[in-house]
Amino acid sequence: MKKIIAMLLAVLFVCGALAACGGSNSGQSTTSSKADTQATADQAAKDFKAGFIFLHDENSTYDLNFIQAAKQACENLGVECIIKTNIGESNDCKETALDLADQGCGFIFADSFGHESYMIEAAKAYPDVQFAHATGTRAHTEGLSNFHNAFASIYEGRYLAGVAAGMKLNQMIEEGKIKAEEAKIGYVGAYTYAEVKSGYTSFFLGARSVCPSATMEVQFTGSWYDETAEKEAATTLINNKCVLISQHADSMGAPTACEDAGVPDISYNGSTLSACPNTFIISSRIDWTPYLEYAIKATMNGEKIDTDWTGTLATGSVVLTELNEKVAAPGTAEKIEEVKAALEAGTTHVFDTSAFTVKGETLTTYKADVDTDEAYEGDTEVISDGYFHESEYRSAPYFDLDIDGITLLNTAF
Repeated sequence: MKKIIAMLLAVLFVCGALAACGGSNSGQSTTSSKADTQATADQAAKDFKAGFIFLHDENSTYDLNFIQAAKQACENLGVECIIKTNIGESNDCKETALDLADQGCGFIFADSFGHESYMIEAAKAYPDVQFAHATGTRAHTEGLSNFHNAFASIYEGRYLAGVAAGMKLNQMIEEGKIKAEEAKIGYVGAYTYAEVKSGYTSFFLGARSVCPSATMEVQFTGSWYDETAEKEAATTLINNKCVLISQHADSMGAPTACEDAGVPDISYNGSTLSACPNTFIISSRIDWTPYLEYAIKATMNGEKIDTDWTGTLATGSVVLTELNEKVAAPGTAEKIEEVKAALEAGTTHVFDTSAFTVKGETLTTYKADVDTDEAYEGDTEVISDGYFHESEYRSAPYFDLDIDGITLLNTAF
């Protein structure tokens, strides 16, 4: 009997040991499996290439903003970043895109409006590669599964920058430097495109929301990047007695003219504080990092990318630079935060139709050119609930109205 009990205990001991060993091996197997999966993901990221096509180089504030985002997004995801700069709005864009595809890039992005048609041609040639384009209008009508447009509600950022401008105008009025009727803003614009009109109008409406007497003059240059022309345009506006300058152009021309003349300036796409410490107030910009991370990650995972993506304040895509307290009016930071909260809550709308008129009339209806055609005819009703719904039916801006209070000094571009 004792022998039988001993034998049974021995069997139980061996079974327990085997079970323990089995459990241990199972744990090691799970841990090993997780490690292998992570290693595979890391290797896939390491092997992935993202290509970028930029109109200019780091000397352009517009392109620098994109370049920094591309590098940051690729670093965050651990993928290879291939950047091509100074690629014109010509067949060079298509050839560069094809070359990036030949180099093994799975995702290719271009940053200028005029790049779009060439990116579409490249997308047709490489259906297995994902192509994305900033500021474009055709992705939602082209019907290509591998071509995408992206932009952001930068009109909200420009509106907030305009609030800072209005606060500065009020300070100048209160200090007796100008009269209320002399609160005239100057704006350097590149072209008369909807993107530029949407930008300067939202900026003006932000300024007027706190300084009702504000008016604005716009001088166009006919170029996204021409330092000489932009400086000359800003100088013309200053000579026209514009007491504050802003811009939608990509060089340091306008900010430099302001610093030379001692005129307050609100720049675009990045801070000019280091070069213009006595006049720079603030700048709005689109942070492209969230979109690029999203689109590259989706490409790597074989997931669908939005055909037309619009970044917002909430996605971290619309941002302001640090405020230069030395130049900004007292209370500006607090006012910006107040208005920003109202925009995010939906209690304030940038293009509230009660805040502006067109030829003396308040708009109740307007058809915008959302589905762009050669005639640029309006095709989509964009006014409802008391405001113009910008960048909701297409990511790229389509606000192209000329509102009262803004004077265009030239319209050839």
